[in-house]
Amino acid sequence: MSLSSKIRVAVLRGGPSNLYDTSLKTGEFVLSALREMTDTYEPLDIFISKGGEWHKSGLVYKPHRALEHADVVWNTLHGSYGEDGQVQKLLEGMKIPFTGPRTMASTLAMNKDMSKRLYKERSMLTPAYELVTMDGVNDDKLIAIFRSFLQPVVVKPANQSGSIGMSISYTFDGLKESVEKAFAYSPRVLVEEFIKGDEISCGVIEGVKGENIYALTPYSSEPESEFGEVKNMIADRAKEAHEVLGLSHYSSSDFIITPKKKIYILETNSLPPLHEGSLMHRSLGADGWRHNDFVDHVLRLAL
Repeated sequence: MSLSSKIRVAVLRGGPSNLYDTSLKTGEFVLSALREMTDTYEPLDIFISKGGEWHKSGLVYKPHRALEHADVVWNTLHGSYGEDGQVQKLLEGMKIPFTGPRTMASTLAMNKDMSKRLYKERSMLTPAYELVTMDGVNDDKLIAIFRSFLQPVVVKPANQSGSIGMSISYTFDGLKESVEKAFAYSPRVLVEEFIKGDEISCGVIEGVKGENIYALTPYSSEPESEFGEVKNMIADRAKEAHEVLGLSHYSSSDFIITPKKKIYILETNSLPPLHEGSLMHRSLGADGWRHNDFVDHVLRLAL
């Protein structure tokens, strides 16, 4: 802890992933909240360029120098580098508290193959899939996969956040093209069963209202989505996903709700976007959270 009475919070934002712009927005969300709590916190804006350079006050520093005066780090980096365990390993090595999951949990959440296996161990429905590797793919393999699924199928990189590199294919040629596209982002690709339904996100926060893991109101980007009768089940799945992946402080899981109200979990975002307009931001608002209260709560968890 710094000698001053204020807690110095280094906010990491930007980064080399394809979610650079989203990270800048989430970082500004956190910085804005900290600026409203200057009696308690002193924000330190740590900008990481697309090339991976760490900047503080306009100057380039090595990570340990950029963070040498910080008491705690809020990691708002999204996607690769910020969510796959790389930054977490660095921060753990520096023995500095930080928000979000530790290295192993970050790696698990980013790895769609491993996370889906863990979901299935908890008897959660998740779309069926086949894993394709760059060094093991050929036409015979793809033909077998094509024949084993009803079309269309969803093709996505196994180690990317959100919809990066994802596409939907309807034909065999489309499958080949989609797999090649996904290989540009990861040497491991999932070919996944397409589930028709409404996509719902549900965020969770630790240590709220007497619950170890508290679920926020599930939220959909489609206003007409109706999921009231399975709302509690969605919340339970989101809490279970957070727990089974070993995540920390907060997270958000994405689901598909079929017309028959079956709940399929798609993935869990260990560091969901928080900026205005994001689903997590909307869920926080629907539950009555002010953004500075949320930021203060998470920092106290991290410390």
